[in-house]
Amino acid sequence: DGAIVTVSSHSTIGELIAALANHNIGAVLVVDNGQLTGIVSERDIVRHLAGSAEGFRSQPVSAIMTRSPQTCARTDTIEDAMNKMSRGRFRHLPVVDNGRLVGIISMGDVVKRKIDQAEQEAEELREYISS
Repeated sequence: DGAIVTVSSHSTIGELIAALANHNIGAVLVVDNGQLTGIVSERDIVRHLAGSAEGFRSQPVSAIMTRSPQTCARTDTIEDAMNKMSRGRFRHLPVVDNGRLVGIISMGDVVKRKIDQAEQEAEELREYISS
């Protein structure tokens, strides 16, 4: 829906799970006082559920979030973002502009963009060959 879905580190894990479900997304950014402080993915939730599930939903998001997540800038290329995700083995990358959170890129976004680029290049090649 275009909006950046966020929770605070004081939100409960239950509220975070509801945000994931309601927006049909795989990760939620954690923002406190206007600053990006963390990220929580579906994988983080599953990993922590493998331990003790007792009282899990009422714990604060800060108990499971990845603190100070890696970010990219609007000026980074798709290749830059893809390399950060591949090296870090994560599928979501917050976009920050002058210290302000402006978006999030998923691995699905990156793959779609790469496919679009490949299709465009193939079309340009077909046009060149036929002219």
